[in-house]
Amino acid sequence: MLDLRRLMLSYKFGIDEINTKIGILRDEFRHIHDYNPIEHTGSRLKSFESIVLKAQRKQIPLTLDDIRSQMYDVAGVRVTCSFISDIYRVKDMLAAQRDLTVVEERDYIAHPKANGYKSLHLIVKVPVYLSDRVEDVVVEIQLRTIAMDFWASLEHKIYYKYGKEVPRHLTDSLKLAADVAWSLDSSMERIHDEVKAIAADEDDPLGRGETQLRPEEVLEAFMHAAEVADEASRSSR
Repeated sequence: MLDLRRLMLSYKFGIDEINTKIGILRDEFRHIHDYNPIEHTGSRLKSFESIVLKAQRKQIPLTLDDIRSQMYDVAGVRVTCSFISDIYRVKDMLAAQRDLTVVEERDYIAHPKANGYKSLHLIVKVPVYLSDRVEDVVVEIQLRTIAMDFWASLEHKIYYKYGKEVPRHLTDSLKLAADVAWSLDSSMERIHDEVKAIAADEDDPLGRGETQLRPEEVLEAFMHAAEVADEASRSSR
């Protein structure tokens, strides 16, 4: 029981370490730079009951060593960004930190899942300094846009309600929604690039600086892209 408590605490401390790193980046961008690529963050720690169920499903021996070495999603941190390019920007900043080791990268943006799921997953090891030792803890970091996060939340609720017996029309609707979300993200990215280019020409004609959208401009771009997507959807019917 003591070993189990230590295991769960180590994962909790791993989440704390990652949240601290992301919080520092977020505060730096908020106070020093003109633009913050991190919209918001969240975290979750699997319950021991969920760990047991997954171990049984994946045929992972229920030992502490096997859980540590074979189960990468016990501790998770989610980072939501404004734009697709921000996801890779934040990923690069995290991967460049010396005490963070990237174990695996799963790019479901470049290679979406069959159901339409898109996100960038980083499996990392972070050192946790305890009273009598240093322990490397595996944490899964998920980076996604607001649209991707909304879709993933909806998909999770549907599968939680129906289990594995999700009606075909709902899975088809989810896939269509994923395509619409991607279209929205792509439109926002283009608007973002156009506004940056215009602002750079006006404020820095020699191109010596970098101008980013402010939060209110992000919202305006989001609403405009949503209107464009909605109009395109109506005209295609």
